[in-house]
Amino acid sequence: MPKRILQGTVVSDKNDKTIIVRVERRFSDPVMKKTIRSTKRYHAHDEGNSAKVGDMVRIEECRPISKQKKWTIVSESK
Repeated sequence: MPKRILQGTVVSDKNDKTIIVRVERRFSDPVMKKTIRSTKRYHAHDEGNSAKVGDMVRIEECRPISKQKKWTIVSESK
């Protein structure tokens, strides 16, 4: 089964080797036919503490590293 890859913005990098990424999802409401934006926050593993707040990153699903961390950084762009 392929691993999911999501793209989002780093919201917090205060924890050691952990970042919080906000991923935005857009979809059309079935009744009102409006585009809705919903966001979700993911805890991701950042081994080198390289990502900073505001960076765009791609995260990939992985084995559970801790209670909340189940994602790792694949690539980042400023």
